[in-house]
Amino acid sequence: MRARWTDLPGLLAGLALALSGCASNAKPNPASGSGAGKGFRVLDAVVVERIYAAPGSPGTSLGGSGAYYLAFEAKDGEATAHYHFEVTRVQYTRYVEGTHVQLVMADDQLREIRPVP
Repeated sequence: MRARWTDLPGLLAGLALALSGCASNAKPNPASGSGAGKGFRVLDAVVVERIYAAPGSPGTSLGGSGAYYLAFEAKDGEATAHYHFEVTRVQYTRYVEGTHVQLVMADDQLREIRPVP
């Protein structure tokens, strides 16, 4: 059986309806509250803890180099917020406890750590 060119508009219309139905069924992310992201923001913070997870620890591979984490305390409006992010080995060694930094975040995901002079 061969498709005819006259079947093409019906096929495209059905495909468009199916795709629009998938988009309308998208659910908001429950972790972000109302479903809208927090957007882009820069927070002043202090490094309060450095954590190294050795290879084979939960969340790391046995053959890898482990995982590095930094914990921060930042002012977010009137509240004091605590953040815990996985970082690179270079960032882990560069930012020791007590270091003042700026956290560049997009939708609560760490994008960059900037040293404060």
